Amino acid sequence: MLEQLESLYGQGLAELEALTDSASLHEWHIRYLGKKGELTLLLRNMGGIPKEDRPSFGKRANEVKEALTAAHLERTAQVEEQELATDLQEGQIDITLPGRQQKVGGLHPSTRTFRDLFRIWGEMGFQIYRSRDVEDDETNFTLLNMPPHHPARDMQDTFYTTEPNIIMRTHTSPGQIRAMRELGENGTRPIRVILPGMCYRFEQITARSEVQFHQMEGLVVGRNIRMSDLKGTIAAFAERMFGVGTGVRFRASYFPFTEPSMEVDIECFLCGGKGCNVCKYSGWLEILGSGMVHPTVLQNGGYDPTQWSGFAFGMGPERITLLKHGIRDIRYFWSNDARFLDQF
Repeated sequence: MLEQLESLYGQGLAELEALTDSASLHEWHIRYLGKKGELTLLLRNMGGIPKEDRPSFGKRANEVKEALTAAHLERTAQVEEQELATDLQEGQIDITLPGRQQKVGGLHPSTRTFRDLFRIWGEMGFQIYRSRDVEDDETNFTLLNMPPHHPARDMQDTFYTTEPNIIMRTHTSPGQIRAMRELGENGTRPIRVILPGMCYRFEQITARSEVQFHQMEGLVVGRNIRMSDLKGTIAAFAERMFGVGTGVRFRASYFPFTEPSMEVDIECFLCGGKGCNVCKYSGWLEILGSGMVHPTVLQNGGYDPTQWSGFAFGMGPERITLLKHGIRDIRYFWSNDARFLDQF
């Protein structure tokens, strides 16, 4: 069998030197070094060799295998170089053509809307304040004028944790308390902030609702802040976000942490107020809720409500994105479907 091994080695090298294309090299590798190749079959028949000769045979077989493998790699490199030179000479490859462009990622539509909001509110003098996602019950509800058993709590199905009174925040409004206490310096300084972040509610997932979604609060506290300041600020934002001349209307509403409270609608930018499917033929689109900060909330934030006043507003970046692009299903934002994301 040792003679067969040496014969196989010489034959393999001789055939390898005569090969001139990649396909033949691949066939040679299968024939000699593959799982069912001649060298493999020879090694499987070592049982027919006397025990005392097996170590020397096995050692030599490994040397032959390594030598054939190295020779194959060397010959493959030579043949590939020759084939490339031939292709270049015959003009099959035009090296002057530009290479294939790599596909790059893009910004998520929610991120794009956030960046527009950051830019607009930044130009209007607001700074970004980020607060925690995991909140305590007191900050998320009680300090915002929603004591235990308050009916407004039923509007926000809450994710509770294993720690007592620790929850996933249901809105970004608790950030108002933290911003007032941290930036207000014991109720002595005016503040003007936006508070972006993720919110979590234990709700049924539908085309219009998700268990997680973004919100962005706005908060202004100062002396002699009036409802007219809030309305002028919202009108200025609407023109910057949706275009000059965008109509705005205010509707009375209720939020526990503002008084008075109002919803804000803009004139439908898709139909110009004439009525379409997106605005449900009303000519108006609801974009945010707002109001004057409730005196109790001001006091909980460290301000004297007889000397200070303020306004707040809240909006959903996903809702604005849905309206701007005519998207019908909020679940697209979290599905990671490349067909949806590639459009942005």
